[in-house]
Amino acid sequence: MNNKFNKLTLAAAITAAFASQAHAGGYQINEQSVSGQGYGHAGRSSNIHDATIVYGNPAGMSFLDRAQVTVGATYLNVNTDISNVQASRFIDSGVAMGGAPNGNQIPVGSIPGGNDGDMVPGTPIPFAFYAQPVTDRLAFGFGVYAPFGSKTDYEDDFQGRYFGDYTEVKVISAQPTVSYRFNDQWSVGAGITYNQVEGELRRQLPSEATFNPANDIDSRVDGDDEAWGYNLGVIYRPIPETTLGLTYRSKVDYTLEGDFSATDPLGNVVRSDTANLDLTTPETVNFSITQQMTDRLKLMFGASWVRWSQFDQILVTGSQGDTITQEVQNYSNAWAFATGGEYQLTPTLALRAGVTLDMTPTNDEDRSVRIPSDDRRIFSLGAGWSPTPDLTVDVAYSYLTERGTFVEQDRNDLLASEATGGFPVGGASYSADYKNEAHGFGAQLTYRF
Repeated sequence: MNNKFNKLTLAAAITAAFASQAHAGGYQINEQSVSGQGYGHAGRSSNIHDATIVYGNPAGMSFLDRAQVTVGATYLNVNTDISNVQASRFIDSGVAMGGAPNGNQIPVGSIPGGNDGDMVPGTPIPFAFYAQPVTDRLAFGFGVYAPFGSKTDYEDDFQGRYFGDYTEVKVISAQPTVSYRFNDQWSVGAGITYNQVEGELRRQLPSEATFNPANDIDSRVDGDDEAWGYNLGVIYRPIPETTLGLTYRSKVDYTLEGDFSATDPLGNVVRSDTANLDLTTPETVNFSITQQMTDRLKLMFGASWVRWSQFDQILVTGSQGDTITQEVQNYSNAWAFATGGEYQLTPTLALRAGVTLDMTPTNDEDRSVRIPSDDRRIFSLGAGWSPTPDLTVDVAYSYLTERGTFVEQDRNDLLASEATGGFPVGGASYSADYKNEAHGFGAQLTYRF
């Protein structure tokens, strides 16, 4: 009976672990360059502006004329509005009549609680890059950044808390990179990435048929792992005014090992176990073109493809290697498109703007309270100020607006206890409309040696 409790709790918690609301498609993060943020990352693989090209396209380092370091961060403020909520609780009809469970659950009222929304805390996303020419053709670089991550934190009495009320996942990568330029037209680059992932997941379990949030059992799991990946890049300049870039970032396979615990309102740990979860962050391909239109104006276009179809299920195994859950996700491969430009207003001041369309990999059938997102449009503005040839300060602002979406979930595996012989006699359903928007404020500093 204890093992059954563990399986049900951990399965529910992990099922949506790595698909919560984020700031690019799925749980991918785009914030690795504030100079690029200003034009919507449209020229990510082709616009060679500063040391953030270590991430954008490692081949670009060999076009930099001197060593430089770039550090910065983007602060993300996400707002969510939840409306048209319906949350119901269910009980086995046999138990409701004072008899034995018969497997037929009936509605017995609404789930107590609220729906405040705004469950994504404000989060700064930092990064740092260094690029060093070794010869006039060879360059070396290094970067530290966050390629994937997400955090959602609903209020304690959230009506959808039995489907998930807290998720925090972050991946931090360190990337040494080398670039070689064959001539004025062609260059290539490659890097390896050392990646660390950490995650903490929570959801609640009702302890009584009234589903009183004050008496819920808090179930949570945390884990971590580390793994290696790589990236490749190529840049081609058919003429000095035109730059084409192509970058490939590999998938990274993790096996998160962590602990599970379920704690009652008095702080007593009523269940605990260990669990393993295999996770693959998807490979990505980015293509972009930068066109110098005049001495002052350049325009950029970019397209990114992410192989989210690898995230088709979540398989969790227990301490004995048994299957705890096998949940279908059915993610689809997703595209993002961006266009932007930069205008050199004065010798020291550049102005930027861009628009991005970001397609969601999720689908209407499998969307959950941890995935309340849909297709996105992002509008960006930015500026770069260079008071001296050695120093540049970049700032950017982005506004993300998302198409309204609908979440509908139900479960019938709650209220299992010794009194019911380990048989779940309760269930819950939750449905709501979600509307998300986000503001991103970025600043970075580049110093050239």
